[in-house]
Amino acid sequence: MERFRIGNGYDVHALAAGLPLVLGGVRIVSPVGCVAHSDGDVAIHALCDALLGALALGDIGKHFPDSSEEFRGIDSRILLERTMAMIRERGYAVGNADITIALQKPKLAPYIMEMREVLASLMGTDISCVSVKATTTEHLGFVGRGEGCEVYATVLLY
Repeated sequence: MERFRIGNGYDVHALAAGLPLVLGGVRIVSPVGCVAHSDGDVAIHALCDALLGALALGDIGKHFPDSSEEFRGIDSRILLERTMAMIRERGYAVGNADITIALQKPKLAPYIMEMREVLASLMGTDISCVSVKATTTEHLGFVGRGEGCEVYATVLLY
């Protein structure tokens, strides 16, 4: 009998002018980007938390602390690769991943397919197993005011 494991992740970053905006491993054209110790890819951070959580391995901060110089400015794709190595070491693979990005602007529709391709490649799964959705908060809350970006991620491992 196969053992299935489900994990969910959540991350949020403040936005500031003049910083790069990277989501799902893809550079987004935007006047604002995420404030972070790493490259600020809030989508990959939430995904890593979901993957780690599925196997009760703690969270991204435990494995890649923002107090460490090793991770200053790091490309979050590397963090996902390292997270996937932990998943594989324990005999698991990704069944599917579902990611929801809440960002008032810019619109993310033109980038969704590329995000799915990048994330599927990094996780070693088919693109049909990776869902990325974008939503706004209808101008409500910190996301709606353009102050931040939040991401929810759910994964199934087998």
